[in-house]
Amino acid sequence: MAYLQSLLRTLCSLLLFLACGEALKFDLEAAGRGDATGTRCIRNFVAKDTLVVVTATVDGYKGDGMIVNMHIKDAVGNEYGRPKDVAGEQRMAFTSHADASFDVCFENQFSGSKHVAHAIRHVELDIDIGADAKDWSAVQATEKLKPVETELRRIEEMVAEIVAEMDYLRTREQKLRDTNESTNTRVKWFAFGTMGMLVALGAWQVVYLRAYFRSKHLI
Repeated sequence: MAYLQSLLRTLCSLLLFLACGEALKFDLEAAGRGDATGTRCIRNFVAKDTLVVVTATVDGYKGDGMIVNMHIKDAVGNEYGRPKDVAGEQRMAFTSHADASFDVCFENQFSGSKHVAHAIRHVELDIDIGADAKDWSAVQATEKLKPVETELRRIEEMVAEIVAEMDYLRTREQKLRDTNESTNTRVKWFAFGTMGMLVALGAWQVVYLRAYFRSKHLI
């Protein structure tokens, strides 16, 4: 049993390394309204119909002279939330609408004209995607699973996500290959057409010049 638990921990560590979740810590400097220096965006990719949980912890407090706003959107125009004046922990969960990258943007602005001595907010961002976004403690309590069974369920879902991502990448590779072959075919026929037009134009020039010189009794 101890060996099995050790093996499960090793597999979990490996799969967690391969998973899409990531944790970041950074400082966000305040700026005036309309100034892009106070904005920072974190980008990640997610497949369609995938659960995503974004947890942001922002230090400071409301009314300290700075306002931190969040904005979550994807590359195709879908918006998933715009929390305003974030202080402390902010947790948002959404299901992706498309196979696309999404951005989690933070904007730190001065809230008034008063001077702020240390105009920086520290942000801790944690993005959980797919199986990592599930509350496995709740799943274990609801389905009355043993810890080993819960870990096996988690590993199973993570492996299924990896397989689905590989299938998606293989499909994209097939589409790109088909596009490449189609482009090569079109370029080939365009080259043949251009060569044919040049040959036809050269032959017409020879015939025309010969007729012209004969009309002038030069040949």
